[in-house]
Amino acid sequence: MRPRLRLLDDALADRILDEARSVLATLGVELHDAQGRDLLVSHGAAVAGGGKRVLIPADLVDRALATAPRAFALFDVLGNPTHELSGENVHFAPGSAAIRVLDPATRTLRDPVTADYVRYAKLVARLPYLAAQSTAFVPSDVPPEVSDSYRLFLGLLHCEKPVVTGAFSAEAFRVMLDLQLAVRGTPEALRARPLAIFTCCPTSPLAWSEATGRNLLDCARAGVPVEVVAVPLAGFLSPVTLTGTLVQGAAENLSGAVLHQLAAPGAPLLWGTSAAVFDIRSEGAATGAVETMMLTCAMGELGKRLGLPTQGYAGVSDAKELDAQAGLETSSGALLAALAGINSISGPGLLDLDNGFSLEKLVVDHEICGMALRLSRGVEPRDDFPALPLLGELLAEKHLLIARHTRRHLRKEITFPGPVIDRSSEARWREEGGESLLRRAAREVERLVAAWIPSRLPETAKRDLASVMAAAARRAGLDTLPARGDA
Repeated sequence: MRPRLRLLDDALADRILDEARSVLATLGVELHDAQGRDLLVSHGAAVAGGGKRVLIPADLVDRALATAPRAFALFDVLGNPTHELSGENVHFAPGSAAIRVLDPATRTLRDPVTADYVRYAKLVARLPYLAAQSTAFVPSDVPPEVSDSYRLFLGLLHCEKPVVTGAFSAEAFRVMLDLQLAVRGTPEALRARPLAIFTCCPTSPLAWSEATGRNLLDCARAGVPVEVVAVPLAGFLSPVTLTGTLVQGAAENLSGAVLHQLAAPGAPLLWGTSAAVFDIRSEGAATGAVETMMLTCAMGELGKRLGLPTQGYAGVSDAKELDAQAGLETSSGALLAALAGINSISGPGLLDLDNGFSLEKLVVDHEICGMALRLSRGVEPRDDFPALPLLGELLAEKHLLIARHTRRHLRKEITFPGPVIDRSSEARWREEGGESLLRRAAREVERLVAAWIPSRLPETAKRDLASVMAAAARRAGLDTLPARGDA
C-alpha cells in the first residue's frame, strides 16, 4: 500500500463542496471580463443587480465538472512525454513569480536579472526530482510588460522540461502562446503535446480580474493546460477557520472550472491552491505555517473528491535565508503534500513569503523532494519472502554489503542524497573542510550549472523563439534583449 494523508472524511468533503455550490448560486463571483460574463449568462447564469457579479447555478457547476478531464500528460520541448497528472502520481516543480533572489555571497535578497534566470534554468535541467521547471522569478532588467513572456522564453531556451508559468496580462498570453508555437510548430501539435501549464488565480474573495479571467478562457480555447489556483487568506480575506476557508476556496475554484470548461469542454485543468493563513503579528501570509500546509492538503482532497487532477503550493518557507527554519517549513510541507497525493506540487526554491527565490535552497529542496517521493512509494516487499535464506546468509557472512539481494535492490530501496546533504562523522566533516549547508549548496549550484548540456531544441525553433521575444520587447520599448551568457 502507499501511505496516504487524509484530513477530511467523505461526509465533510461533500458538505464543503455542497456549501461552495450554494455560495456560487447565492452570492456568485465578481467577474470583470465581459466575455466571461457573457459566456456564463449564455449557459444559464444570472447577473446580479445588472453589475459584474454572476450567480452560477449548481447544475451549471456539475455540467462543467462532467467535461473536465481526469488526467493529462505534459511533454518536454522535444515532444517527449515527461509525466502524467492523475490519480496518486506526485510530481514537483519549483515555485513561481518571486521578485527577488538570494545572493549567497552577501546573504541578502536582491533584484534578479537575466543572468540569474539563465543559471536557474540550467540548474533545473540537472535536478531529476523536479518533473517541470517554472517561471520562478521575475528578471528586473526587462520592461514589466514582457517580464512574464521573457521568463518563458529563457526557460524554453535553456531547459528541456515542461514549464509551469502564467501571464501577467491578457495581452501577454498571445506572446506566450506564440513562444510555445515556436517550439511545437502548429496549434494541433501543441494541443496534442502540451508544453506548459498556466496558473490562473481568482482574486479572494470570490472574484476574477479581467486579466486572469481572460487568460482562463484563452488557455482553454488554445488547449493549453490551466491550474486554477485559489488563494484565500484565512483570517483576513477568508474565514479564520480552515473549514470556512476551504468552502471559499472551493467556490472560487469551481467558478474557474465552470468558465474554463464552458469555453472549451474537455480542456486540461488542474484543481489547485495557494491558500494560506494570515499571521496578525507579522501582518503577512504565513506560507510555512502548519495550517497553510493543512489547507493545501485538504484542498487537494476536495479536488480528488471531484475526480480532478490536483495542484498545490507546498515546500515553501517564510525564512529569509537558507537556515533551519527553511528546512523545517519546506520539508514539512513537501512531505505532507506528497502523502496527500497532490499531483503537481509547486514551491521548492521559494522563501520570504513567496517573494524570494534561492538557487541554493532549490538544490536542498530537491533532496527534500527526493525524500518525499520515496516516502510516497511506501514499503514494498522485494524478494523478502521467505526471509530465512537471506537472514541465513547474513549469519554466515556477518554482513550483506555485497549480497546479490543488496546489489539488486539498493538503489530502489534507499535514496542517496547528493553532496549538499552531509552524512559523515564530525571528524570526517572537519577533515573535508567543515563546510556549512549554505556553502555546500552554493558549491553544488556551481557544479550543476557548469555541467549543463545545451538544449537539443532545433536551431530553427531557437531562432523563432528569439524572433517572437525580440518583437515583443520592441513593442515594450526595449531595442535589445539583455545578454544571456548561454554560450
